[in-house]
Amino acid sequence: MPCLHYFTNSIRFVVNLEFSIEKTWVRMSKVKLNVLGISYSQTQSGAYALVLSEENGKRRIPIIIGGFEAQAIAIQLEGLTPPRPLTHDLFLNFAKSFDVELLDVQIYKLEEGVFFSKLHCDNGKKEVYIDARTSDSIALALRFGCPIYTSEEILEKAGIVLDIEEEEVQTEKKPEKKESKTTESGAYKQYSIEELNTMLEEAVMNEDYEKASKIRDEINKRT
Repeated sequence: MPCLHYFTNSIRFVVNLEFSIEKTWVRMSKVKLNVLGISYSQTQSGAYALVLSEENGKRRIPIIIGGFEAQAIAIQLEGLTPPRPLTHDLFLNFAKSFDVELLDVQIYKLEEGVFFSKLHCDNGKKEVYIDARTSDSIALALRFGCPIYTSEEILEKAGIVLDIEEEEVQTEKKPEKKESKTTESGAYKQYSIEELNTMLEEAVMNEDYEKASKIRDEINKRT
């Protein structure tokens, strides 16, 4: 009986905690975010910066993520289809098989530089909230096509706005970046569309998604 009593109290605690989190989230003003892109992290070697931007504003949130998570997000952003389902694709297929929908992703807390997120799911009978890493949450949101939200409080803490001077500096540097991109993509100009499509399939089969992205860009230029 003591074990049963302890188990019952544990369930009540989890339910009350989830309800408490949801009430706190409802009181906060939700802000919709969009995935702006991914770039190499300038502060951490081997890491990437996932940049989110508020839909009706200029603030952006940079989030440092690992290489595997960056690849999972980049594949979806680039519209590439891996030969075998990746972990997040498996999660999508599994959820769809049991009529579970991901309604939205909520980035609800920022603590010591770490973003906390949860998945808002619905199976047609009840809605549940599942704790998840923000990088995984974003990768799933892109696959389910659901919105991403955060609070005004988090945007005030972590949001950044590019100054006009910084934008002008970036504009001046753009020709150099274009030249480097042109040099990289120039290697594929000699191939025909049929050859490029074959190379694209091979790159995807070998899971070389960075190369596949460049080949796909060359194909898009010609179509």
